Amino acid sequence: MTTTAENVSSLQRWYREVWREANNNIIYELIAPNAVLKGQRGSGIVMRGPEEFAKFAEQIRSAFPDTDLVVEDMFGVGDKVAVRWSATMIHKGEGIGIAPTNKRVTITGMTIARFVDGKIVEAWDNWDQLAMLEQLGAYAAPQGEILEKSA
Repeated sequence: MTTTAENVSSLQRWYREVWREANNNIIYELIAPNAVLKGQRGSGIVMRGPEEFAKFAEQIRSAFPDTDLVVEDMFGVGDKVAVRWSATMIHKGEGIGIAPTNKRVTITGMTIARFVDGKIVEAWDNWDQLAMLEQLGAYAAPQGEILEKSA
């Protein structure tokens, strides 16, 4: 059984090696074969195991090969670690199904990962995919007020 501090350290390593250094080996080292990963590809989409996550990471890195990811906050409680992060990147490839725009994109996100015996067995991601699409010019927000102002 790993400690909370060890899980935090593993997730720090994850963000550094997977996203800053483009090292897929850490994915296979830290994600359990039966892991359930939610939210990385969008609402309601579930990935299972390191193979599916490695494909996702490759798609993102092929679209944004120069990602500068910063861990803003990270803390752990029990078997869970929470992370608030931001990333700045330039859209140079087609990995997300959109022709390269060479536009700089800044996004934010949060992740919660649950560990068992030093491996991620569940993870929940929530990142601003809509902001990414807006910055790429692939989505335009509706015009007009969304909420009525209070009197």
